[in-house]
Amino acid sequence: MASLSSVRKNGIFKDFYTRLRAKNKPAKVALTAVARKLVILINHLLKNPSFQIA
Repeated sequence: MASLSSVRKNGIFKDFYTRLRAKNKPAKVALTAVARKLVILINHLLKNPSFQIA
């Protein structure tokens, strides 16, 4: 659900999702890739609290 929401509202994830869909990836595969990207970002933020997202 977080990946679906971020694809709709966040420009960075929306661009990533549309690039994957333009490469003829199925919607579930593209959403899973966005979810993975979110998990990696959250883990990085937990390890480095001073990290600033641009």
